[in-house]
Amino acid sequence: MSDVYVLPGSLAVRNLFEDLLGREVNVSPGEPIGAEEVPTSSVAVFTDNRQQMYAALALDLSLAANAGAALGLLPAGAAEDAIDEKELFPNLAENVFELCNIFTSLLNKEGAKHIKLYQVIYPKQDLPADVRAILLSLGRRLDLTVEVTRYGKGKLSLALAP
Repeated sequence: MSDVYVLPGSLAVRNLFEDLLGREVNVSPGEPIGAEEVPTSSVAVFTDNRQQMYAALALDLSLAANAGAALGLLPAGAAEDAIDEKELFPNLAENVFELCNIFTSLLNKEGAKHIKLYQVIYPKQDLPADVRAILLSLGRRLDLTVEVTRYGKGKLSLALAP
């Protein structure tokens, strides 16, 4: 088993979002999710086959709501309502969980440890300190602005554990 770490490219992220949402998605380099945005972000925790933390993925509220609405074939207004109320509604949260689960495919590589989704922590839920530390750390990370056509854009930050 190799200790190969996989940090997907922006093209792979764009293709995954486009395939999953069935619409055009634009991806560009972005700013990392900041400490002030973490409480309203949806954070996925990925682990390896030994239950060791592998990575943390954060979608800010805007991206989570827009991608969740697009995946559920809901009108853009559903995402706008969630953003205005600073809350990810249960139907959108369910779709975000599915998106994060499928995102796992970008983290697995033949010959490397098998990576799986451990949990998704939604806005207003307590984020464990170790997950927060990895999410806000410098190092092996990918920070993107993702724009879902006819919905809106938001931030995506993926940070690999040390």
